[in-house]
Amino acid sequence: MFDNPFSMVVAIVAITMFASVMRAKYGHERKGRHALHSASDPVETEAMRDEIRSLKERIIVLERVITDTNSTSALEREIEKLR
Repeated sequence: MFDNPFSMVVAIVAITMFASVMRAKYGHERKGRHALHSASDPVETEAMRDEIRSLKERIIVLERVITDTNSTSALEREIEKLR
């Protein structure tokens, strides 16, 4: 069956394509240096949650400052309070 190089190449390509289809069908994800880090480290996960919480609070304050219709002096006080 594999008496010439062409048939071996066809067999290798077929096996690779079959494996790719099976990986896509069953949702297996490649793990490599570009893969997302898993949340297996609870300390890192908690640090990320704290950072996200802090960023959300800052966004809320910035939205309030921007959409506030009070006078300029109130805006200046709000900016000073943030510093």
